[in-house]
Amino acid sequence: MTAARPADPPSEDLSRLAVLHGVATSYSPSPDRSVAASATAVTLTLAALGVDASTPGAIRAALAARERELGERLLPPTVVGWSGSPPAALAALPGGTRLRIETEQGESRTEADGLPPGVHRLTATTPDGRTATAHLIVAPSRLPTPAGRSHGLLVQLYSLLSRRSWGMGDLGDLAELAGWAGRSLGVGFVQVNPLHAAVPGAPTDPSPYRPSSRRFPDPVHLRVEDIPEAAYVDDPVRLRALLERAGRLREAVLDKGALIDRDAVWELKREALELLGEVPLGPGRRAAYCDFLAEQGQALEDHATWCALAEVHGSDWHRWPTGLRDPRSAETTQARNGLMDRVDFWSRLAWLTDTQLTAAQRAGLEAGMPVGIVHDLAVGVHPGGADAWAQQEHFAAGMSVGAPPDAFNARGQDWGLPPWRPDRLAESGYAPFRDLLRALFRCAGALRIDHVMGLFRLWWVPQGHPPTEGTYVRYDAEAMLAVLVLEASRAGALVIGEDLGTVEPGVREALRERGVLGTSVLWFERDWDGDGRPLPPEGWRADCLATATTHDLPSTAARLTGEHVELRDSLGLLTRPLEEERAEAAADAGEWLSLLSRLGLLHGTGGGGDTSSEEAQIQAVHRFLLRTPARLVGVWLPDGVGDRRPQNLPGTWDQYPNWRLPIADAQGRPVTLEDLAASPRLHALMEVLREGGT
Repeated sequence: MTAARPADPPSEDLSRLAVLHGVATSYSPSPDRSVAASATAVTLTLAALGVDASTPGAIRAALAARERELGERLLPPTVVGWSGSPPAALAALPGGTRLRIETEQGESRTEADGLPPGVHRLTATTPDGRTATAHLIVAPSRLPTPAGRSHGLLVQLYSLLSRRSWGMGDLGDLAELAGWAGRSLGVGFVQVNPLHAAVPGAPTDPSPYRPSSRRFPDPVHLRVEDIPEAAYVDDPVRLRALLERAGRLREAVLDKGALIDRDAVWELKREALELLGEVPLGPGRRAAYCDFLAEQGQALEDHATWCALAEVHGSDWHRWPTGLRDPRSAETTQARNGLMDRVDFWSRLAWLTDTQLTAAQRAGLEAGMPVGIVHDLAVGVHPGGADAWAQQEHFAAGMSVGAPPDAFNARGQDWGLPPWRPDRLAESGYAPFRDLLRALFRCAGALRIDHVMGLFRLWWVPQGHPPTEGTYVRYDAEAMLAVLVLEASRAGALVIGEDLGTVEPGVREALRERGVLGTSVLWFERDWDGDGRPLPPEGWRADCLATATTHDLPSTAARLTGEHVELRDSLGLLTRPLEEERAEAAADAGEWLSLLSRLGLLHGTGGGGDTSSEEAQIQAVHRFLLRTPARLVGVWLPDGVGDRRPQNLPGTWDQYPNWRLPIADAQGRPVTLEDLAASPRLHALMEVLREGGT
């Protein structure tokens, strides 16, 4: 193995200290290459974990303290057990140690065998009188395997406009899509982008993957007319005027080529929601709202308080008056009391959005879907947002999540998302992660976890340093998986991990062991250990969601025609000559089409014999997916109408309208939900899946 080392590799003592805190001192961008992390990266990462490694003396002191702590520790802060097997950590306790377990269900036990699933409190007392306490997470050994195969639709909700939308897709559109697709197309699920609350302010970052809060949804997705109080506003003329303005926004996108303007949509909806907020809730609605407030507790109060304070002081809490930067300070309590009307307004919006999310899931299930809505969990949150403020003790200050340099990006990546501290998660019994999952599973039949490898380790980048100056920090993957399996099993939901790209050895196997499905995308499935050719269907894994593309990749039509190369060339994103890129793209598509033809999957469309049309080839791609053993097969909804454009083009910001495009046909004309329901092309593609790919 070769090694490329920077000028300041960690010393032996620093390396030992780092390993004891889960901080990597090297990484492998490829199986045959190892790169050492710099001493600077390791030192700054340890500092973010509360460990002083700034001088040789400090390193020696910290190393001695950590070794002493681990040597004297009876139990880790969180102990994990799986149903049917005792927690492994208990085997290391001295003989004769007495256990006392207070279960989540309120029982008291003296043995760890046969515990019910839950998060319990464990106390261990040794014969010599030493005592230790820990959180004890007991989870089912694995999530159940999905019963039968399901196929479904993948869509970015904002891009799905109907003739009732206010300029972008909303939860009313999602419920309509779920009800129609379940009944008319026989789909088992609809997967959407993260619907997390965005950071307010104009212009808002349109990316759904850098939210203010992952715990609470964004009220911009509300269908205002579906809120019961809309019928009783004191100023119906004003509400009608807002509806007319919303109609103009919608028409601009659908009929005049305008981009989706989330800020403009929110400006109108917020004004309408202010009107609705003046309408008293009826007794039943008031009781339901109070139940929601009680159930969400401190987390909702914090979220709504942040939103109210952001209206006054701006959306980055680091710039607020000093006292308000602490959610538990007396100044924050005083400010919250003075803004109670606004806190209630934002709390009510969270409740309203939750009710419409629940309605969308119910619409899918009532339409016969076995899964329903698949929600998406982003990797992290905006550093200035609500979660980072309310849970700041759990986040690593001065750090950002990203990715190391690799064959595709020599500079590495910095995603601008503060990472959770693994030590603080363990000390809390993973409470923030548990609460987050419980909130998302309320309205989901399944959860997709973006960059699921983050349950195992994340690349931390110190602020002010390039991504090359980062290092990996390890999380307790067994504990993270136990929490995930516990909460998903309680909800009766599936879990899909996005495990594309470079994946640490053993990660996919660990996920599969616990019943977490992976993600397999057609263009990436090649025999990388053999001849590199497209992987035949029998070579695919069964425990996955199989798709032709994703929101970050070219549409299938663009991939087949090579238009994705032309797009990247027009934006100056190619790193090689255009002809070389064209040739490689054509060869890639050609290999797949050759395999589809050999398998007899290329049929003519409309009863004809022409197999060269891009529509026929897209159908063949999905016939291929059905030949694999994949338990879930997803159709990128824009593929159903021949959309050429990606929803997001990684590596661009202002050069391309990421996250702002409506679904469009092959000619770039926007397609409404009503158009989709009547589209012969979409129906023909979905008939391929209903017939099982024959």
